[in-house]
Amino acid sequence: MQIMLILRQRYLLLTLFFLVIATPSVSYAIDKHFVSGATKVVLVELFTSEGCNSCPPADKWMNALKDDARLWKQFVPVAFHVDYWDYIGWKDRFANSANGIRQRKYRQQGNIRTVYTPGIIIDGKEWRNWHYRRHVPLSDKTVGSLDVVVRGNYISAEFTATDKQVTEWELNVALLGFNLSSQVSAGENTGRKLEHQFVVLSHQRKISDDRSWQVKLPAVNTDSVMRTGLAVWVNKKGQQAPVQATGGWLSE
Repeated sequence: MQIMLILRQRYLLLTLFFLVIATPSVSYAIDKHFVSGATKVVLVELFTSEGCNSCPPADKWMNALKDDARLWKQFVPVAFHVDYWDYIGWKDRFANSANGIRQRKYRQQGNIRTVYTPGIIIDGKEWRNWHYRRHVPLSDKTVGSLDVVVRGNYISAEFTATDKQVTEWELNVALLGFNLSSQVSAGENTGRKLEHQFVVLSHQRKISDDRSWQVKLPAVNTDSVMRTGLAVWVNKKGQQAPVQATGGWLSE
């Protein structure tokens, strides 16, 4: 009788185990395919903060890119919220200390002169002309094709680089949130309702010596995110400036 009980317990444990591993996690998309083509797609990076009163105009400028016909085809925008203004009185819920580190690394590598918000970097270079409502500057360089396939929570990426001298490449995968807003009750933007698009909810990096990658997307609280997208780009190992980018919508 005791042997039968032990066997039954083991059977139940095995059944539970297989149910757990067979249960699919929350998926962002099924069989999405993003490809850049050989011509360079520029990465538009905005470093911003809800605690900075000069940031809302730049946020508004970037938000408008959502309706630009060239989106995902010729440029990919990402908004990195930094936390170095949180001390003023308002904690930016989208901020991550790693985002400020990324901005400081651009300064260390000579891509920007100083760290500030709002700061816009296009194609790895500081760009201030958004003040004049100018269009995103594009590129006609041939750099190679970045091919990305999303199946459920998993990403497969491959970069066919024209630069054959580089032996190690770094893949960047950013999960983006859209149609987000905050009612600010403290700090420099007190009383404002701030609207956000292209918010970086997570950012992963992975090195490869054969220009191919497998990456798993993190979980996201879909209750607080109205729409999601994906930005993927590559850079040479040790050089943060992007070489090629692609992306698109994960949820409508």
